Amino acid sequence: MEHQHIYDAQGRQLCCTLEDKINVKAQKHIHKDHSDEEGHDHEHIEDESKLKLFLSPAISFAILALGLAFDYLIHPSFFKDWVRIVWFGAAYLPVGLPVIKEAIQAMGKGEIFTEFLLMGIATIGAFAIGEYPEGVAVMLFYAIGEAFQTLAVARAKNNIKNLIDQRPDEVTIVENGNEVRKKAATVAIGETFQLRPGEKVAVDGELISDSASFNTAALTGESKPDTLTKGQPVLAGMINMNTVALVKVTTVYADSKLSKILELVQNASSQKAPTELFIRKFAKYYTPAVVVLAVAICFVPYFFVSPYVFNDWLYRALIFLVISCPCALVISIPLGYFGGIGAASRNGILIKGGNYLDVMASIKNVVMDKTGTLTKGVFDVQEVKLKPGFDEKEVLALVNTIESKSTHPIAVAVSKFIGKSENLEVQNIEEISGHGMKALIKGKEVLVGNFKLLSKFNIAYDDKTDELIYTTIAIAIDGKYAGYITIADELKEDAKQAIENLHKMGIKTTMLSGDKANIVEHIAKELNIDNAYGSLLPEDKVTKVKDIKAKGGTVAFVGDGVNDAPVIAISDAGIAMGGLGSDAAIETADIVIQKDNPLKIATAILIGKKTKQVVWQNIGFAFGVKAIVLVLGAGGLATMWEAVFADVGVALLAILNAMRIQKMKF
Repeated sequence: MEHQHIYDAQGRQLCCTLEDKINVKAQKHIHKDHSDEEGHDHEHIEDESKLKLFLSPAISFAILALGLAFDYLIHPSFFKDWVRIVWFGAAYLPVGLPVIKEAIQAMGKGEIFTEFLLMGIATIGAFAIGEYPEGVAVMLFYAIGEAFQTLAVARAKNNIKNLIDQRPDEVTIVENGNEVRKKAATVAIGETFQLRPGEKVAVDGELISDSASFNTAALTGESKPDTLTKGQPVLAGMINMNTVALVKVTTVYADSKLSKILELVQNASSQKAPTELFIRKFAKYYTPAVVVLAVAICFVPYFFVSPYVFNDWLYRALIFLVISCPCALVISIPLGYFGGIGAASRNGILIKGGNYLDVMASIKNVVMDKTGTLTKGVFDVQEVKLKPGFDEKEVLALVNTIESKSTHPIAVAVSKFIGKSENLEVQNIEEISGHGMKALIKGKEVLVGNFKLLSKFNIAYDDKTDELIYTTIAIAIDGKYAGYITIADELKEDAKQAIENLHKMGIKTTMLSGDKANIVEHIAKELNIDNAYGSLLPEDKVTKVKDIKAKGGTVAFVGDGVNDAPVIAISDAGIAMGGLGSDAAIETADIVIQKDNPLKIATAILIGKKTKQVVWQNIGFAFGVKAIVLVLGAGGLATMWEAVFADVGVALLAILNAMRIQKMKF
């Protein structure tokens, strides 16, 4: 993959070195603690590990503070030069040695111009010209900043994982009336497990009990309990609220929807945003340039300034090196994207990488499927109208037989309406994409689908179907039109508000559907959608999205079906409805809305905009402050203390700003 090549080629430069080092340190300070009560791993940063992070800076600070007290409060003759060197050298070692070690190791790998080299040169140079306290202070505050960075990255990653990793290790299996505790990973499909009030679901299943209420916040971001009835899916991560419930396992532990979600989120940080990639590439040239400029600041004035004092210009060069360290950019930018991904997860939106946050921030067009996206996808039969000469019972039995082979919501509605019928032998069953199904039943060729299916097989029909505002299923038997069944689908309660929110953000809306054009136009008018197109095949949807992209502006497509996967793939941002959505759509999508709530589309765009805004605030702030102090330092108007603020101080402020995203409410 192309982006992987970028990482390999540039990942060993400054930015990646520092970021990876901090990520590794963060992982070392994440402690896995098995809790018997909860029955699953918790990742958290231990207090002991926090102390280790700040132990060296604390020792250095104590020695430095005493040294400064001797310098300013006790007569200078008492604190002789050799004593000062030893004293401040002792303050330097706890925080300076690890950085010098990192610089040497990096050089051993061919990475010469690193953050660690800049800090090492600057602080050793400060000691060389007698500025011992300032040399210690630079490394001390660098170490403090690095410790905070380590904590911030670790917390950001843990916050994302802890939002959704709610799986217990064990479940209570019911076998022949007996309760047996088993490891969740060993539970087989078809087994039945019991959930007590307050217990978390470990594997996906189907509710056997008549009804039960579940807290779905870990999966959907919604705190409101969801009441499920017999036969409805129960997903890993849900929490049983108030009754004992029985659930039949439908998916093994490793293949549960939550397992896939966890994998997506854990891999999200590998998908770098363009801004992150820019900073990586920028650092490749930035660091050597900084070293060259520092050397120039030190030696070039010799030819133009009289009198030339080497120590003064060396001091300015050292200040320049300290100011130039790009800590604020290297850490705060990826941390900003971590925060955006975490905020989205908390709101029931899975974003598969920081690059998609950037894309969402620039979306100009939202294109939506109808069924399952704006409508509930729960159909009820409204009318059965057959032509004279056809027996209704026989026709419905044939329709029920062919529809029972499909899991499409329309097929489910028809089967539910017809109920149990004679089990007929089916041969040569064929699904024709975008049209319907064909099969040979009891020696009769049966077609069930839309009217395009009848046209495809040159079967004439005389009903004025274009005037119907319901979804219509056409039926043909042995090449003759037999009639139709109408089915109605309800709009989602928040569909209209979702469109309004998108319009308020200046985003154009389009609806694409395989349903009849008049139905699509009717719904579009009711929801105030800008453009709507019906009677589309999957390839027609792809063409429409390409046309919209060609006219300018980024496109997000929202869908939930297998037939939506191609158009999701070609969109700038593919969004899948994860509740009822097909695995193909979810796998292909860049963003997954865990509960099929169209309001979350605008939320995802808003999170993308806020994340990008914070990232660019940090870039502007860091460059702005550094530029000012660089000029002052080169002109001799800034000391090492201002340089420390321009480096570590700005980095800490940028980190705090990046962490704001995790606290924002959307």
